Amino acid sequence: MSENSLLLPAVSSFLSSPKQLLIDGEWVDSKDGKTFATVNPATEEVLVQVAQASAVDADRAVTAARNAFESGSPWSRMTPRDRSHLLWRIGDMIDERAEEFAQLESLDNGKSLASARGDVGVAAELFRYFAGWATKMEGTTIPMSVPGRDFHAYTRREAIGVVAGIVPWNFPLTMAAFKIIPSITAGNTVVLKPAEQTPLTALRLGELLLEAGVPAGVVNVLPGFGDAGAALVDHAGVDKVAFTGSTEVGKKIAAGASKNLKKVSLELGGKAPNIIFADADLDAAIAGAALAGYFNEGQCCVNGSRLYVQREVFDQVIEGVAAAAKAIRVGDAFDPATTMGPLVSQEQHEKVMGYVRGAVADGATIAAGSPDPAADRGYFFSPTLITDVTEQMAVQTDEIFGPVITAIPFDSEDEVVAAANNTVYGLAAGVWSRDLSTAHRVGSKLRAGTVWLNTWHADDVTLPRGGFKQSGWGRELGSFGLDDYTELKTVIAELR
Repeated sequence: MSENSLLLPAVSSFLSSPKQLLIDGEWVDSKDGKTFATVNPATEEVLVQVAQASAVDADRAVTAARNAFESGSPWSRMTPRDRSHLLWRIGDMIDERAEEFAQLESLDNGKSLASARGDVGVAAELFRYFAGWATKMEGTTIPMSVPGRDFHAYTRREAIGVVAGIVPWNFPLTMAAFKIIPSITAGNTVVLKPAEQTPLTALRLGELLLEAGVPAGVVNVLPGFGDAGAALVDHAGVDKVAFTGSTEVGKKIAAGASKNLKKVSLELGGKAPNIIFADADLDAAIAGAALAGYFNEGQCCVNGSRLYVQREVFDQVIEGVAAAAKAIRVGDAFDPATTMGPLVSQEQHEKVMGYVRGAVADGATIAAGSPDPAADRGYFFSPTLITDVTEQMAVQTDEIFGPVITAIPFDSEDEVVAAANNTVYGLAAGVWSRDLSTAHRVGSKLRAGTVWLNTWHADDVTLPRGGFKQSGWGRELGSFGLDDYTELKTVIAELR
């Protein structure tokens, strides 16, 4: 049965319609008429041509967002309670169209349908979670005393203004939600720039937001390339940039935003260490190590790609993780037997192959997987486990963003903590030990924004995420996630 025969009618209809920019509540072509192809990474076939935003289009979108934010607009008049109801309604609407979003995500990104369904569920839950916060952004009364004079002092949280959200391709719908939801919960307006590799679910979400009743200009969607993102970063009408992506690009965004000191939040790269002590539940640790390294085709910034195993159980763990890697079914997202789809693009496929081939050339050993493509067509790559690695190899130091785990034995706690922290990144880390004192003690020494103990990828929308060191600035999600989307105002009134 062909993939096309499995598509929902709504998905086929969406793909057959023009893919334009969403600006000020209208679907419009780019000013220069340019388009680009978005490709199915499983087949290398073009799915659809998409309008390509330029700097001129970025200016149009920022102007629309600014007008929607200004006092007297329908958005500025909407009460927190009304915003709460709107956010909840959007979450329900995503649930009602969950399979449609999942199919689009799988087609555009390559991930399995099961994985895409999970991502859609997270996006829906994010809208409902933040719906509760829309009415709870409260200030604080501050005691103030001056002899002979009476004052009332308090703080309040206010929207920043226009937010530019720039998102990556590994979780397209979820990442779009990460930027849009806290922004509009706080009363901001948004210009979203989805990754050029995966624009489809962001465009479909834009349709749904209009259908739900989000006023024109509150959320604008600009598919395109880096020049469109750079135009948003440079634009004087943007008050904040929220970016998820590579550390390299994050540094450029921070530099660009410094020109007028607009606010910036950054969730950047990672190279997470995963530490297994000899006293760990090895069955759980082996399964956890495979999940940590191979989740989402390895294209996840918090994946545990650096595996450290205490020497006395190293061979046993390597044998187990290698067996788990070999058991993963690599194939088309629409095949129910598939547990790992292709990498997102030819560029990413070549990058991952290059790292693995470079490691072999440097003397490393492949315990599972291959340095070669896993199929003649499509950007498929086998889950790979590499041993005989040194801390200086590029495969050990660089964020690869593919299904590649490197494994190194260790002897002592001090040794492994030093090795784990010997990285410019600090997004995530993990420890496996039956001794909870060991787990918590080592976890407290790891310089990372999220530390998992005897688990990996356990997560919830109520929990903040972000990184230490060059893994970013600020936090997303949870109650902390609203802080970076609001201004804190202090009001002091003298009572007469």
